[in-house]
Amino acid sequence: MATPSRKAGRRIRVLLPLPLEGAYDYRLPPDLVAGPGSFVEVPLGGRVSLGVVWDDLENPEPIAESRLREVISVKPAPAMRENLRRLVDWVAAYTLSPPGAVLRMAMSSPSALEEPTAISGWRRVEGAEARLTPDRAKALEALGTHILPGTEIARAAGVSMGVVRGMASVGLIEPALLPRAGAFPRPIPDFAPPTLREEQALAAAALREGVISHEFGVTLLEGVTGSGKTEVYLDAVAQCLREGRQALVLLPEIALSTQWLSRFERRFGAPPALWHSELTSRTRRVTWRAVAEGDAPVLVGARSALFLPFPDLGLIIVDEEHETAFKQEEGVIYHARDMAVVRARLESAACVLVSATPSLESVTNAQEGRYAHVTLPNRHHGAALPRIEALDLRQHPPERGRFLAPPLVDAVRETMARGEQAMLFLNRRGYAPLTLCRTCGHRMQCPNCTAWLVEHRAQRRLQCHHCGHTEPTPLACSECGTEHSLVPIGPGVERIQEEVAELFPEARRLVMASDTIPGPAAAAEAARRIEEREVDLIIGTQIVAKGWHFAHLTLVGVVDADLGLAGGDLRAGERTLQLLHQVAGRAGREGSTPGTVLLQTFSPEHPVMAALIADDMPGFLKAEAAQRAPGHWPPFGRLAALIVSSEDARAAERTSRDLGLSAPTGQGIQVLGPAPAPLALLRGRHRHRLLLKAERGIRVQPLVHDWLARTPIPREVRVQVDVDPVGFL
Repeated sequence: MATPSRKAGRRIRVLLPLPLEGAYDYRLPPDLVAGPGSFVEVPLGGRVSLGVVWDDLENPEPIAESRLREVISVKPAPAMRENLRRLVDWVAAYTLSPPGAVLRMAMSSPSALEEPTAISGWRRVEGAEARLTPDRAKALEALGTHILPGTEIARAAGVSMGVVRGMASVGLIEPALLPRAGAFPRPIPDFAPPTLREEQALAAAALREGVISHEFGVTLLEGVTGSGKTEVYLDAVAQCLREGRQALVLLPEIALSTQWLSRFERRFGAPPALWHSELTSRTRRVTWRAVAEGDAPVLVGARSALFLPFPDLGLIIVDEEHETAFKQEEGVIYHARDMAVVRARLESAACVLVSATPSLESVTNAQEGRYAHVTLPNRHHGAALPRIEALDLRQHPPERGRFLAPPLVDAVRETMARGEQAMLFLNRRGYAPLTLCRTCGHRMQCPNCTAWLVEHRAQRRLQCHHCGHTEPTPLACSECGTEHSLVPIGPGVERIQEEVAELFPEARRLVMASDTIPGPAAAAEAARRIEEREVDLIIGTQIVAKGWHFAHLTLVGVVDADLGLAGGDLRAGERTLQLLHQVAGRAGREGSTPGTVLLQTFSPEHPVMAALIADDMPGFLKAEAAQRAPGHWPPFGRLAALIVSSEDARAAERTSRDLGLSAPTGQGIQVLGPAPAPLALLRGRHRHRLLLKAERGIRVQPLVHDWLARTPIPREVRVQVDVDPVGFL
């Protein structure tokens, strides 16, 4: 008698979080249940891999059932919703990335797919008859109708664990599983609402209407620094909570935003959920699961939070929307601001882009009616915008060997004499950006990158800020062997701190850079010291430029306002203006004391300096638009960059030449390059770049896809595609 064959299962497609071009076919055994979005374990080669059931097969290609491998198990986790699966597909198609690589960002905590461990406790057995001692009576009274762990019963009743065990042995209590507690306390929409000015109230009403509609829409919230933009968009978050939906707030540097988090908790009576790279694996697991189950009403995170599994996302806030930190440059190259708009559309949610210095892209979208535009032109509490002046270094040169001009030194001295705080800003970490030999002129360069090694004198090391290479500061030149001949060229914040210590020995100083403020705890301590007047003078890099509110800070001095204007970057002027405007906005945020900003520059006539002094950001952006529009540069055209790299210099050069020869042509299309990248060597890989420029109505993705398909790429060569590049290194 023949052995009956096992009943055939259903054929499904499973997308794996690997850089693969598409989903694989598997057979789902009859005893397993899985629909689109289910997380499953499947065999892959000789190992087991997690994946997601992507969709039901339509008109599948014929394949022998014997060739299909079976799904091993279905994970006990909420299925990935269709909207998130569509986002994965959309991002993959837009960025020309493998869908599996995008899926990996949405499966950022695999351990969260397991069932949370249940915690056991004890509950009272109704009607149980046993001798009640005084201690047992106290324990039963403490337990009441609840389910509690034995240790908690003993502690509440003031008895020993032996009493609890004795109660169990005579049947007074029985084991029971504790109900799962919410991972995060629920923020209360009306816990402590602020009193809004009239213009703030109007702006908040507009944002609330967007949330109430349950329809997709984008609003650009533009307001001068200190105008209360955060209070306004938190009002929209409150409305989202009232609607019973979830809210996501994206911040460019979540690990350092301690003041923002404190403000949120004061407003809502509870902290938000957090998502950033410094979380422990356990916290990531708990947070991911809470988001998926709807138990995290508000989450604040870095750009990767955009791919979390929200079941009912009603609002996305992108704070400091102009920040380049929202652009991911490795792996899947995407801009979180733009993908936030896409996710909001897929979720039928409101999206709010927030900035005091919005990007030209967002301003253009608002002007052309694609985005609503809400403005806050005035600071709160009647505070005036700071007075900004240019210090022409040609007329006021610093003393020999110094970097602070005499007028800035005098202003710092006068500010501290009044009992106020001052800040010196220089967007350079370390002691000096370049070290050279005064004997032979040799420059200390990174062995892996086309970059100078930055001296960090406090740690007695030289470091590459691109690849992380470090080496001890040598006593002698590696080229000519001369001892004590190495000299620092140019200033970093450590060198400014050294100069300040000589000029103001009594001043209490604090250096705020990523080297000295490595995470949330350090940022919170720095903020506390400044707020409690334990610091007179702050010396900082770009991490001090945004989000901070220090009531007694009245003077900001920019050591090198020209930094960032050099080079051929399309957005160099726009970025420099945004950064310096944000830094200037730290001064004089309280109404009683006006702020002053001094810009040390060799080019006071530069359009960026003129716009800052005149407080004319709109005029600057109008001039920028007039320059970019004729050549179809963004936002009036489309860009896609190809970055060709290889450890073999000749292979990289040859492949980039082949790509140049096979470049697409046609009306409204132009390819620039190939050319060596400004960072021609990065992390040991030789790099060349090509740039496809197209008119606004032309989709660049099909052009690039066809371009790469027509050009053989050797295995030792990597070609990265960057659609809508924001940097050109």
